[in-house]
Amino acid sequence: MEKKIILNSKEIRIIIDRLCYQLIENHNDFLKTIIIGLQPRGIYLAEKIVKNLEIIIGQKIKYGELDTTFFRDDFRRRKGMLTPHETNIDFSIEKLNVIIVDDVLYTGRTIRSALDALGSFGRANSVELLTLINRRFSREIPIEPKYIGKSIDVFENEHVIVNWGKEKNENNVILSNN
Repeated sequence: MEKKIILNSKEIRIIIDRLCYQLIENHNDFLKTIIIGLQPRGIYLAEKIVKNLEIIIGQKIKYGELDTTFFRDDFRRRKGMLTPHETNIDFSIEKLNVIIVDDVLYTGRTIRSALDALGSFGRANSVELLTLINRRFSREIPIEPKYIGKSIDVFENEHVIVNWGKEKNENNVILSNN
């Protein structure tokens, strides 16, 4: 199995900083904007984005975590028991701007299910997508991120793995053939 590091921890920190400043440029004080991290892996990126934004702008940002397990279109097609993760959104998204955060955008199916799930929390003013890795040319659903850490072109048999370590220097993104 061949592995190649696409992003190291320093590059990820730089990308997170850049994404935060792009968000500030478009959302100013975040009084009408919330960030939703997608379970299971998008929450790690979302937490880093929120923490960094709060330091930069000097105020708390409304944040939630969303599990889309039961909203997926392949929910009944999967073999074995599915284990949902926790949804932690204790507020209405009514008339707010929502930024959905996920680590890798591949087919777009997770984002489509997130849009369905978000409807349970109100009608958002707008919904934008932020992703660390945009796997171009693999979309099954016409969804594109507004905020992109890095776009890559990969073959169907290649996998993008985002590793979030406990320490900053343990974060990386790997391309794996298996």
